[in-house]
Amino acid sequence: MADIKIPEIKVPQYLGTGRRKCAVARVRLVSGSGKILINGRSFENYFPLESLRVVAAQPLTATGTAEKYDALISVAGGGPNGQAGAVRHGLARALLTIDANFRPALKAEGLLTRDPRMRERKKYGQPGARRRFQYSKR
Repeated sequence: MADIKIPEIKVPQYLGTGRRKCAVARVRLVSGSGKILINGRSFENYFPLESLRVVAAQPLTATGTAEKYDALISVAGGGPNGQAGAVRHGLARALLTIDANFRPALKAEGLLTRDPRMRERKKYGQPGARRRFQYSKR
């Protein structure tokens, strides 16, 4: 059989990386109808809580592009809250590569700022980061 080569259609993709706590999200935006896939699962399936869905989709609603782009997202590390924050940050960065005019709207919502808060490390000689062993006089 002859090798049949299927021509690849080059669709513009817009990339953005978001981080929050220990979570890292790699976001790919493609023009489409507004579908969001996270790690191969639907948006509603991946984030079952409405509050997490609102946080994750905040950049799309702030710029009014929720029905214009499909998002293919790969997220790893952290828990559900950190992952939702990482997706939010990644979407905001990807939207900036599409149109720089989105910057004021995203900046006003505080979506472009990387949240620096991290988990504090456990210290030696105590059971947790801040917790101390119970003191007893005798």
